[in-house]
Amino acid sequence: MANVVVVGAQWGDEGKGKIVDWLSERADVIARFQGGHNAGHTLVVDGVTYKLHALPSGVVRGGKLSVIGNGVVLDPWHLVKEIETVRAQGVEISPATLMIAENTPLILPVHGELDRAREAQISVAKIGTTGRGIGPAYEDKVGRRAIRVADLADPATLEARVDRLLLHHNTLRRGLGMEEVDRAGLIAKLQEIAPEILKYAAPVWKVLNEKRKAGKRILFEGAQGALLDIDFGTYPFVTSSNVLAGQASAGTGIGPNSIDFVLGIVKAYTTRVGEGPFPTELFDADGQRLGERGHEFGTTTGRKRRCGWFDAVLVRQTCATSGVTGISLTKLDVLDGFETLKICVGYELDGERLEYLPTAADQQARCTPIYEEMQGWSESTEGAKSWNDLPANAIKYVKRIEELIECPVALLSTSPKREDTILVTDPFQD
Repeated sequence: MANVVVVGAQWGDEGKGKIVDWLSERADVIARFQGGHNAGHTLVVDGVTYKLHALPSGVVRGGKLSVIGNGVVLDPWHLVKEIETVRAQGVEISPATLMIAENTPLILPVHGELDRAREAQISVAKIGTTGRGIGPAYEDKVGRRAIRVADLADPATLEARVDRLLLHHNTLRRGLGMEEVDRAGLIAKLQEIAPEILKYAAPVWKVLNEKRKAGKRILFEGAQGALLDIDFGTYPFVTSSNVLAGQASAGTGIGPNSIDFVLGIVKAYTTRVGEGPFPTELFDADGQRLGERGHEFGTTTGRKRRCGWFDAVLVRQTCATSGVTGISLTKLDVLDGFETLKICVGYELDGERLEYLPTAADQQARCTPIYEEMQGWSESTEGAKSWNDLPANAIKYVKRIEELIECPVALLSTSPKREDTILVTDPFQD
């Protein structure tokens, strides 16, 4: 059986939740492999809306194993609250349906406090974080001072880890004019939450490899989008983890030879939340229309998303860096009624044409889009379930995108409803 990685191929908010939910019905295991609860997925299942941040999207599907991998940074208090919320909506969650990697780093209250304090003092160029502590938690992971899930099981180890962590954090806090951390209070909070987290702890790498050998279908769920990748995104306006498909291996402990299909989720136009370059951003009525029709507000923060025309240059780039096998094109119906559509096919920088987004931040900011115009369509695509249901110009638009990004469309989404999906290539067909 094929194993599938789902990644966002733009700046996030591409509609991964619906597609992961659509695919998870046919998967046996759904695994999160990076990010924290700064990324949100909205799922609508049988008329019920679920808003997930830390939990894998597969939890709303009965009979599936949901996994939080070691590439994730986990806020244990948030997770417990989220579990309570979805349980109240009728979702069963137990150690039989949810598993957390023992080597998963934890997000602590000190991380959120540091995140917000630093963001408040950056006057030159704000990164635009959610303030939930994701960045500082990843910093501690790389700095080898993180507290991981397994540490909660041994009081002596936990105290030693806290001491190492606070040696660093209290120094920072003094420099920022903040009070030092209450050591005893932090340890008490961790000891209190430990039983709620440890019951889900497991050697995820071992379990996933056993599932693979048994022929089970594994769906790897990415958060955010490739343009927010710490290495290949629009740095420094990025997240603190690797978002590309390759992280599915490092973030769960399963080898790259176990991945059979990479599905890149791509919106039929472009959006971005927060700060950073955005070559095709629109500030006119068309941009306003895209935002209103697409309901472009962040699941996690509620922040209004910036909107612009489809950028084929960026998507071609992210398909290459993630090794995308096929894309799922979402929100095509938002473009219904536009008389003219534009696609960015290149950039102009200092009088020269570029076919990729440069790495240097000053050059990214100066890139202006080179557009190709296409005739829009007046008919509705909402709810289309086959190519025959689509207007001719909508099909031309999709085909042109395929040509420009050098990657085929595997799935086409025509509304937020999971059933309104056109299957072109089955990602799970090995």
